[in-house]
Amino acid sequence: MTSKLDSYDRLLLAAVQDDARVPQSELGERTNLSTAAVNRRLKQLSADGVIERYTASINPKAVGYGLTIVVEVKAESERADLLGEMRQGFNACRQIQQCYYVTGECDFVLIFLVQDMDQYVELTRELFHANNNVKYFKTLVVMDRIKTGMNVPL
Repeated sequence: MTSKLDSYDRLLLAAVQDDARVPQSELGERTNLSTAAVNRRLKQLSADGVIERYTASINPKAVGYGLTIVVEVKAESERADLLGEMRQGFNACRQIQQCYYVTGECDFVLIFLVQDMDQYVELTRELFHANNNVKYFKTLVVMDRIKTGMNVPL
């Protein structure tokens, strides 16, 4: 997929990733493309799955989520159907901001945004203690958000 991207695409992606509200006319000025060319390229980048979605970055504390927690989860069994059920459960939980299936000592790494420790404890009961395929989980409480984001280096 990356071989199809030219320098104009990369400039557009960097600009839109930084601020998706930039008008296409301004993007055209920045990249020396017409507004129509910018529009056509952005539509194609979306259709190709390069741009997955347009979104806003929200400060979690401003909306009541003052606690970020990183959790490592080890599965009892790595049967595909059981791992699939775990994935579905994690995907359905609104407080899980990110979920990664990983190699190493654990099987999943989860990033939670929760209001407080009570909410997290309740989620551990639902997601981990009630799941017979969770062998163990390790909780890491974030003390300070140093760098967050999902920007892809371009």
